Amino acid sequence: MGQVSASSSIVVAADPQHTIEAIGDYETIRPRILSAHYRDYKVIEGGKGAGTVVEWTLQATEKRSRNVRANVTVSDSILTERDANSSMVNTWTVTPEGTGSRVTVRTTWQGAGGISGIFEGIFAPLGLKKIQAEVLANLARELA
Repeated sequence: MGQVSASSSIVVAADPQHTIEAIGDYETIRPRILSAHYRDYKVIEGGKGAGTVVEWTLQATEKRSRNVRANVTVSDSILTERDANSSMVNTWTVTPEGTGSRVTVRTTWQGAGGISGIFEGIFAPLGLKKIQAEVLANLARELA
C-alpha cells in the first residue's frame, strides 16, 4: 500500500491573496468552480477558510465514487482539505507568478495493496488530473 498522488497547476489573473481567499470561499465560489464529477456538495460548518467543514461525493468514474468530509486548514498561501473518511488530502498552493498567481492542487492518499494497488497507482492519477484541470480552468474563469 503506497501513497498515490495527482497534481495539476494553472496560472490565474489574480493576486495570491485574492486567489487563496477565492479557493477558500466554500459558500459562493467553490460551488461555481466544481466540475460535474462533484455531487451532493454542502457546507457543514463555517464556509470561508480555516475551520470550514464541507462534504461532497466525488464521482471519479461511472463505477467509482468517494464520499468526502473535508476539514479545512489554511497556512499563508496553502489551503489543506483533509478527508475525515479516508487518507485523502487536497493541498492547494498559491504562489506569485508575473502579475497573477500559480495555483497548484495536489491530491494524495494511501492506495490499495497488491495488484489492485498497482492499477490504482497508474490509472487513478490520470483520471484525477483531468478532474483537477477542469476545476482549475473554472477557477481561472472565475478570477478573470
